[in-house]
Amino acid sequence: MDLSFEEINSRHVLYSFVEDLLHQAFPENERRDDEMQRHNTDNHPLFHCCLIRDEEVSSPIGLLTYWDFSHYLYIEHLAVSPDLQGKGYGKRLLTEFIHDKKRPIVLEVEHPNGLLSRKRISFYQRCGLQLWECDYLQPPYRPKDLPIPLYLMATNELVFNRDYSDICQTIHRVVYGI
Repeated sequence: MDLSFEEINSRHVLYSFVEDLLHQAFPENERRDDEMQRHNTDNHPLFHCCLIRDEEVSSPIGLLTYWDFSHYLYIEHLAVSPDLQGKGYGKRLLTEFIHDKKRPIVLEVEHPNGLLSRKRISFYQRCGLQLWECDYLQPPYRPKDLPIPLYLMATNELVFNRDYSDICQTIHRVVYGI
């Protein structure tokens, strides 16, 4: 059975699920403040907040937020509900999203310094993304926070030598306001 990607706004009856899952899945320095997240969800024409459902499960299973740029989609946040992790939903969610959108995908990932970050990179690689091992700094969401050293991963339609600089500039300018 296919998963559904329901684009929602902050007034949706289940938006609190999305907000709560963002808090559970991402530390404060890896997500924006709730007020700004709601503002982007409701007002930014390039930002999309999706509630993920599976008809076989009564409650929502996850969230996916992304930015729709001219020739690619940038996934900002992707998370599966903690009680459903390890059941294959993450892979289904990402592969169905990539298949449905039929657009190149970019996302940020931690450096492979620990077991969890290596597993995460391997997971994304199994879903069809390539690791671009070039230092990338995620700008801070808040003035008090520091930039986070990350890598980018992308689907095969994007080419590091051709696309990296433009992708970094666009993400920094539009997503992080730099």
